[in-house]
Amino acid sequence: MTYYLLSVVQPSEAEPPSAEALAEIGHNLEVFHRELREAGAWVFAGGLHDPESATMLRPHDGEVLATDGPYAQGKECLGGICLIQAPDLDAALRWGRRAVWATTLPIEVRAFMEEA
Repeated sequence: MTYYLLSVVQPSEAEPPSAEALAEIGHNLEVFHRELREAGAWVFAGGLHDPESATMLRPHDGEVLATDGPYAQGKECLGGICLIQAPDLDAALRWGRRAVWATTLPIEVRAFMEEA
């Protein structure tokens, strides 16, 4: 089995969904996560705070500098992640499609490098 990261791609400057829409998305995510668990594909999932809450660490002249905020401004940001196990990319893509419908947002599916 390979680990796959399902990244939730969220618009940075979009208007937040209504309370009703958020409740429906929350319910759909609960169902999606339950299905992952029942299939034995679940590893971990979670949402992230806004990029402005981030702290960026960078190497600089033998030191590590810390700065507030995201590294780069963009139209999209990482809104959450779901780490799954799947036998192959096709299976991971099927889960990714389910995640699109649950979140109503784009999902990037990416395999982890295999350990040597």
